[in-house]
Amino acid sequence: MDRKSGILLHPTSLPSTQGIGDLGPDCIAFLDYLKDCGCGIWQILPLGPTGYGDSPYQAFSAFAGNPLLIHTGELVEWGLLEKKENPSPTWARRGPVQYGRVIELKERLLRLAFERFCQQKDSELWEEFSGFFTMEGWWLHDYALFMSIKQDQQQRPWWEWPEQLRKRRPEAMQEINEGHQPEILYHKFCQWLFRRQWLAVRAAAEERDIRIVGDLPIFVSWDSADVWAWPHYFRLKEDGQLAVKTGVPPDYFSPTGQLWGNPHYDWNVMQQDGFWWWRSRVHALQQLVHTIRIDHFRGFEAAWEVPGDAETAENGQWVKAPGEALFRVLHNALPGLDLVAEDLGVITPEVTALKERFGYPGLKIFQFSALEGNESFLPHNYEKDCVAYTGSHDNDTLEGFLDEAPAEAAAALEEWLGVQRREEILPASLRALWASTANWVVIPMQDLLGLGGEARMNVPGTTQGNWRWRMNRRYRNKKQEEQLRAWNRIYERS
Repeated sequence: MDRKSGILLHPTSLPSTQGIGDLGPDCIAFLDYLKDCGCGIWQILPLGPTGYGDSPYQAFSAFAGNPLLIHTGELVEWGLLEKKENPSPTWARRGPVQYGRVIELKERLLRLAFERFCQQKDSELWEEFSGFFTMEGWWLHDYALFMSIKQDQQQRPWWEWPEQLRKRRPEAMQEINEGHQPEILYHKFCQWLFRRQWLAVRAAAEERDIRIVGDLPIFVSWDSADVWAWPHYFRLKEDGQLAVKTGVPPDYFSPTGQLWGNPHYDWNVMQQDGFWWWRSRVHALQQLVHTIRIDHFRGFEAAWEVPGDAETAENGQWVKAPGEALFRVLHNALPGLDLVAEDLGVITPEVTALKERFGYPGLKIFQFSALEGNESFLPHNYEKDCVAYTGSHDNDTLEGFLDEAPAEAAAALEEWLGVQRREEILPASLRALWASTANWVVIPMQDLLGLGGEARMNVPGTTQGNWRWRMNRRYRNKKQEEQLRAWNRIYERS
């Protein structure tokens, strides 16, 4: 790991004119901002199509991209939308993401563009689209079927569908394929647009010498095309209900633990075909990003599972997982695979040994030094091969944390940082991380902007009001950019 610095900012949080950040000019402008500040890393959250609760960690597919990120301005350039048909409503220009309104707006525009696109089947773009859905059909068709059936079933989860659809009976699948062709093709069209625009963003990042760090959730959503299409890989009951479900035991986020509700893997079945699904999944993400952050890394050594009917995560058990066998297969199959381990939570010697066996850098969260009184999270104790953060997407902003933290926690940080006033903690913390031995320093954009708890991205264990923060278009600050450039030069992170 060369010494670098960067920013954690999910694309949905970019400024935009249609209610949610997208992959258009504002995204490229953010890459320019990173370059101008001397930063070489852009870290994002998972890119999948979000469902209930709008969480990127509960996507409808482990392979698909989020259609809400599509920049519809490109469809105007192609003549698929008229300029007057591509609005910028007042409510959409600033403020948090209003997912209900955004979904309605984006879907209307994408469906209108698709209708016109279908009238251009002799175009070069149609030929490119045909090549895409042919090449990616091994996962794309199941995803498109899944989304089409959900539309037909009033968005009910797949385990509530009629049995012939739930269990993918051949005659039922044939009927859907024949009777829902336009709808199936529409979802393939959206995936083509997403992939096309994202690869353009990746190329723009490479031109600016910026490394994109993607995020791979360890588990997939129960209501996803993956679980519906490949149920034998998951520990389900005959009717599709969960035999056991995922979570973590009680911790500082929740006294009753976190009940995620994702299905657990049937690792024995997955090993029988050489982890085909995992190889495919990681390879797909490897095409989109340069480095992959493995979420909840400790779950690859042993994962917490609770009964399928449990209402809290308290009464569970740690169950071993074949992490070493899996990672050996992945590295043998995928040359150049670059992984970072999210090694937070209940970390045992076995988890540490697994991480060190493959040489994966771990994570250091500065807030935890005060939150937990854990000195290993103070910058002078960092090992070189790690990624240092003020906080993650699951933490409050540093300012928000300080507003709510006990007085002794703030006083401890003041003493360690050598500052006298509360308002000096944030800038001194940033400089301490830049000066640390950690090879990578990645700061949430909210902390660079000095924002409070109103800008928090996610509160673990809750399903409402998360993932909504969006950056103001006037985020650039000449003085701050000069400061970042100076730090990157002084601490050799440019």
